Amino acid sequence: MRHSVYSLHNYLPMINLPVLLRIMGLLLIIEACFLIVPLVTCLVYGESDWEAFLLTFVITLVTGSVMAFAIHPSSPAMGKREGFLLTGMVWVFFSSFGMLPFIFMSEPLSVSDAFFEAMSGFTTTGASIMTSISHLSHGAVIWRSLMQWIGGMGIILFTLAVIPMLNHSGGMQMFNAEVTGITHDKLRPRISQTAKSLWLIYFTLTAILFGLLYLGPMEGFDAVCYAFSIMSTGGFATSDEGLGLWRSDYIEAVTTFFMFIGGVSFTLIYRAVHRDFKAVWSNDVFKTYIGIVTGCYVIFALTIWLNGQATSIKSVTLDPLFQIVSMISSTGFEVPEFGSWGTFILSMVMVLMFFGACAGSTSGGAKIDRLIYMLQNCRNEIERCIHPNNILTVRVNGKVIPHETVSKVIAFLCLYVLIIFAGGIVLTAMGLPLIDAFFSTFTCISNTGLSAGVTGYGSTFSIIPDAGKWLLAMIMLIGRLELFTVLLIFTPTFWKK
Repeated sequence: MRHSVYSLHNYLPMINLPVLLRIMGLLLIIEACFLIVPLVTCLVYGESDWEAFLLTFVITLVTGSVMAFAIHPSSPAMGKREGFLLTGMVWVFFSSFGMLPFIFMSEPLSVSDAFFEAMSGFTTTGASIMTSISHLSHGAVIWRSLMQWIGGMGIILFTLAVIPMLNHSGGMQMFNAEVTGITHDKLRPRISQTAKSLWLIYFTLTAILFGLLYLGPMEGFDAVCYAFSIMSTGGFATSDEGLGLWRSDYIEAVTTFFMFIGGVSFTLIYRAVHRDFKAVWSNDVFKTYIGIVTGCYVIFALTIWLNGQATSIKSVTLDPLFQIVSMISSTGFEVPEFGSWGTFILSMVMVLMFFGACAGSTSGGAKIDRLIYMLQNCRNEIERCIHPNNILTVRVNGKVIPHETVSKVIAFLCLYVLIIFAGGIVLTAMGLPLIDAFFSTFTCISNTGLSAGVTGYGSTFSIIPDAGKWLLAMIMLIGRLELFTVLLIFTPTFWKK
């Protein structure tokens, strides 16, 4: 009996739960403010779904206010445990309240479907269980896009920008836990200043994108929604036809450019804005990003031409470039001809989906940074077979990368593959076809959102049973927070003193 009590004591660390709940309350108040946008949209268009958004607004605001103002922590201190736990909690809470409009609207979704849709939005995955979105109200459509925009730069990063108290209370741990990448640079002395700088760039790029789309054939509402979903590299559309509705080369070109920008590290964009162009052009990851897009474009264009599918200049210029950038940035848009380009191009697309774009961007995937680390480390290990006494290092941007960082990258990639296999196996146990099961897991962890229908074997995510939708929603979150932040919470070490 004494031994069991002692073991329980060891596994109950002092987590400052009151401060976590209070911060979560402040975050829910922020989410309630965002809900005003779809509420007003429904009122402007005279749609009955305003009631669903009003009810969600009230529930979210009241819950957040109670948590924020009725809870008084004895200490504002937050350590690493609280930072990791809060980061994971935020995305679950935001999705839990963000799904409520889908449950309350005139054509409601089930709880499983609504949570899947909300998590897909906030993680910028872009996967949808809806076989059609043409019946949705304008409020529901803009809420789907707005969720992606919020999640693109990061909920925690937005919080750090607007809640100064987190500067002294676990802010750096939360920043590192949410922002994608291997290492994280503070651009400004205070973490809130860094968050504000990144969000200002993100907001400005979104505004520019909106202006360019609005100058084209898009109306204001569509331009706003697509500005949100393109800049966040999320990929939610406003109609069943997607961007193909306009059949506009101008829109396709603008979208391609901004999806590419969305795949660039925002740290580099910040330096470019401040005219530090040398840091941009000398960056190994950025140069590799451009090289991959260029190399894939040549391969795609040649394949399309050799297969006799070059029906126009656009079919071997803009279309393949659009598709490559869409996949590597994890946006997930498709050109109409994509399905007929053949299995070789599909296999290339899967490689692009796996690695994604640059760390510190809004894209998903394992990131090009880790690809560079892995390839250099593999080269070193091959050379050691011949020269075992040689001291070989992984070097990126002129800096030697510590062995511990390289080991973490290798562990990340191994876990990434293991999760794809584990998720695929579990989905097959639920009755899904083999291809659908593994591709669905793969597209969710990479936050790309392509349905298995692209393989020609399956259909949309609506065919997945409820248990599978909850599993894939968790996999989306694991992919968005880059594995360790979420998986750490499920280890005994995290809960042990």
